Amino acid sequence: MKVTKTIVLNSGNPEEKREEIRRYFHQTYDLYEKLNETLKSEKTFYLRPDPLRHPLIFYYGHTAAFYINKLIIAKLIDKRINPQYESIFAIGVDEMSWDDLDETHYDWPTLTQVQEYRDKVRQLVDELISKLPLKIPITWDDPFWAIMMGIEHERIHLETSSVLIRQLPIEEVKPLDFWNLCPNSGSAPTNKLLPIAGGKLQVGKSKTHALYGWDNEFGTHEAEIKPFKASQYLVSNAEFKEFVDDNGYTNPKWWTEEGWNWRNYTQATIPKFWLKTKADFKLRTMLHIIDMPWNWPVVVNYLEAKAFCNWISAQTGKPIRLPSEDEWIHFRNLQKVPDQPYWEKAPGNINLEYYASSCPVDELKFGDFYDVIGNVWQWTETPIFGFTGFQVHPYYDDFSTPTFDKKHNLMKGGSWISTGNEATLAARYAFRRHFFQHAGFRYVETSEPVKIEENTYEEEPDVTTYCHLHWGKNKLGLPNFEQKLATIAIENSQDIPKEKALNIGCKVGRTSFELAKVFHEVTGLDFSARQLKAGVNMRDNGAIRYTLPEEGELVSYHEKLLKDFGLKETAARVNFFQGDISNLLSKYTGYNLIVIENALERAYKPQNLLQIIHQRLQPDGVLVIASTYDWQDEFTEKENWLGGYRLDGEPFTSLDAMKQILSANFKLLHQPVELPFILHQNARKSIYLTSQVTVWNKRR
Repeated sequence: MKVTKTIVLNSGNPEEKREEIRRYFHQTYDLYEKLNETLKSEKTFYLRPDPLRHPLIFYYGHTAAFYINKLIIAKLIDKRINPQYESIFAIGVDEMSWDDLDETHYDWPTLTQVQEYRDKVRQLVDELISKLPLKIPITWDDPFWAIMMGIEHERIHLETSSVLIRQLPIEEVKPLDFWNLCPNSGSAPTNKLLPIAGGKLQVGKSKTHALYGWDNEFGTHEAEIKPFKASQYLVSNAEFKEFVDDNGYTNPKWWTEEGWNWRNYTQATIPKFWLKTKADFKLRTMLHIIDMPWNWPVVVNYLEAKAFCNWISAQTGKPIRLPSEDEWIHFRNLQKVPDQPYWEKAPGNINLEYYASSCPVDELKFGDFYDVIGNVWQWTETPIFGFTGFQVHPYYDDFSTPTFDKKHNLMKGGSWISTGNEATLAARYAFRRHFFQHAGFRYVETSEPVKIEENTYEEEPDVTTYCHLHWGKNKLGLPNFEQKLATIAIENSQDIPKEKALNIGCKVGRTSFELAKVFHEVTGLDFSARQLKAGVNMRDNGAIRYTLPEEGELVSYHEKLLKDFGLKETAARVNFFQGDISNLLSKYTGYNLIVIENALERAYKPQNLLQIIHQRLQPDGVLVIASTYDWQDEFTEKENWLGGYRLDGEPFTSLDAMKQILSANFKLLHQPVELPFILHQNARKSIYLTSQVTVWNKRR
């Protein structure tokens, strides 16, 4: 259970591979259970170790609910185990602007209830592994990819949860022999810089790669690496203490503007896991407080690592910084480090093959260097970006793209608890620069500037098409659909309070911004984090940029400014959140107006929303529904279509169905309105659609 390796997916006997995946699934599930055994009591699960994270009960449920939510999207199952759990445990992992960490919105289940739910998920996935067809190789469009996605996702949370446990009060955790602390410590070695030859770098996975990977690993990327020098060791606690002793935390000259703002906000004076005593320092590990092991690697966030590099550069007179991702990969490649799962024994303190903690920086050697991989993650200067040819995976469209914002820096090399995909060469994980992981750093000497890859233009077709629909001009000169829809909604809301409006299916946000001209608080809700990100960028930055395909490989570039639409002054009234409209969270309630915007036809169970929508409106509230009724099995199985078929031998339309579902609680105010719109495909191809708009008034 403790020492496992990710699965090789392109070789072997299919039935043997099926059993190998089954073992890997159960080992992963068991390992995460074993981690949570370190929590002292049920009460501990409901504490929030980090104010920017949910309590640990969320992650305990989230890793199970993730399987169900992804299997639903992959159409491998059609029934949920617990819709409520699969909603409340779905979203809220990274600190995104659409994550809602207000705990007053959550009524967490009991620990026993979550354990029972996890058991049911385990049984369902095990049965699915048994019956799904399996062929070799398993590639990212194979049903088993969804199973591997769930397994590797839980291994990510094995690590991130261990960091949260490390932030709990020490009295809330209990040591277990299974999580063995490294017994070795002593004086730290003197760090020195050693030369690294330059060379060419080519990275990126193809769709036929042997190992599971997240979408950001695929594509191609090339770089020319100039010679540089790298520190022989990771920066130790002792080496970092020189910065602390020189008042590094109180001198703004060493910090970036972002770093200094963080330092002032947190009032940090020492690293997060150092504990100051009268005599000296102690160190908080995951489950222990120990005398400071000065020769262990320091654990800091990127902002602290960057400040240290600026400080040591001034002390030595050398151009010192963190490595770029390209430099780090080149550095690793030159050391000829084998990849997991192909090693017999991990070459570094990684994959839980040595300790359940860090160890001395001079314990595990790689040629002239130490800890090339493992011990702690190593921060880089590189904000994560997509390689050339990057594509999102349809099962998990918001794994990477929300982090392509230049605010999430890559870490490389893995830590002592990095397992599965995390421990592979191709792994690309990035976190906000102020976040803590089991992460430290090594530094490099080079005068070469860091190249920051530009992802300034939205390029994903599912996003850019709607950017242009919302903010661009269509070829037929039709009125803007979102503006017209908002006008209809506002005109039919004359006699109700203008406090709260909900825009379901908001996509990139134009309708939400239009409603905010009149309503004091507008919530935009959509399932696609990629589309929401464009709305958030428009609100926060007042602009979006996107490309449009024109002909072959030719694209046009577009920039739209919120102020040009007269919407900038009221944009702060809009908040965007990610949500599943077929399983709408109970917190979305108390609205005066709800606009459902071409979303029913993309819901897997649209009737779920219509049956409860009256509960989310105030008395006399107004409901506006726009829909093309473009039912497709890809999104909505035929048995869940609202209409578009014969019932008892007669045509039964979606409007008939809506009247049938809504009539008990709503009155249809007037005849439907037909609103046309155009989706751009290329310079000479567009899709013309018409959405039927109905307006309903809630009965008292």
